[in-house]
Amino acid sequence: MADQPPVTRPPIRAEVAGNRLELIESGAARLALLLELIGGAQHSIKMLMYMFNTDSVGERVRDALVEAAARGVAVQLLIDGFGSDAARDFFAALNRAGGEECVFNPSYGRRYLLRNHQKLVVIDGQTVIIGGANIDDTYMNDRGPEHWRDLWLRLDGPEAAMPGRYFDTLFRWVTRRRPSLNYARRRLAEFSEWRGPLQWKFSGPLSMRNSWWRSIGRDIRSGHRLDMIFAYFAPPSAMLRRIGRLGRRGRARIITAAKSDNNATIAAARSSYSRLLRRHVEMYEYQPARLHTKLAIVDDVVHIGSSNFDYRSLYINMEVMLRIKDAGFAEAMRGYVERELADSKWITPELHRRRANMWRRLKWALSHFLVNIMDYTVTRRLNFRAER
Repeated sequence: MADQPPVTRPPIRAEVAGNRLELIESGAARLALLLELIGGAQHSIKMLMYMFNTDSVGERVRDALVEAAARGVAVQLLIDGFGSDAARDFFAALNRAGGEECVFNPSYGRRYLLRNHQKLVVIDGQTVIIGGANIDDTYMNDRGPEHWRDLWLRLDGPEAAMPGRYFDTLFRWVTRRRPSLNYARRRLAEFSEWRGPLQWKFSGPLSMRNSWWRSIGRDIRSGHRLDMIFAYFAPPSAMLRRIGRLGRRGRARIITAAKSDNNATIAAARSSYSRLLRRHVEMYEYQPARLHTKLAIVDDVVHIGSSNFDYRSLYINMEVMLRIKDAGFAEAMRGYVERELADSKWITPELHRRRANMWRRLKWALSHFLVNIMDYTVTRRLNFRAER
């Protein structure tokens, strides 16, 4: 099924509070959109990526950024030094053309585990892209066993201004001679919003009272209908309890990954299945491709962005999410979930019991601990084999 050409569907679109939203499902469409936006930029391009790799997609995007900088567009690029394989000379032409490129690198001490896991593009202060997909061949195509199933969301409108200001502050912090967490806590946390139908949530090691975690926690606590798609699903016990309570009073469905380049994350997700299945939460595993989506729908609210649903994303990584309260958009996004469910395997209590022998439960528990502390690129090297 993964080798079949993608089905072309009308994109999910909505207008919320004067902002136009469009869901980008296809990897090929994501690449075409990004190159189009970079090519049409007039004033500024602000790009924030966890992975920016030196494959054919990375070269095409880099070359487009170089061309934009050469025609006078202010180009700023911030990538994560742990997630990306791009050497400094890969962006030499961008720097020569007048662009600014910065690598977020860990330092030993309490900042070492901190990762910049955000995916954010701001064009001319008017158009924003967020989601889970990185700059890499496997995120920008729709065929083959290596490709990732993921989403981007495009936003055009006045709400594009906030992530642009956030990027500027983040870029100044990262490029300081001695960036401190105290500065991040004071400045970056100010950009998260708590009112309105569209609310930006910028999270990380800013506070144990993470803005997105608090927001989705409140939505789940009062909600009656929950649909989630998360490739990496290993939440703390408090969130599992909230999901379980919703499952008992309403309906909760969760899709996690059956395929990944990091089987420890699959094992970590399975460690939570027993608790949820006992509380009538429906569990599914996506089959056709490697899953990388980050999406939650609670009643009339949609959460979408870069954050996984695990301890690392909630309290260690720097992440960006958008909370959208709009009944029409939520219903359209549930249509997307229904299509993903059709390509997923239902994990019944009986199937889970057959899988859960003593050795596997031990492996699942160990994986749950490791993926919540270590970076995903480290736990990938454990090379756990995923049982079917």
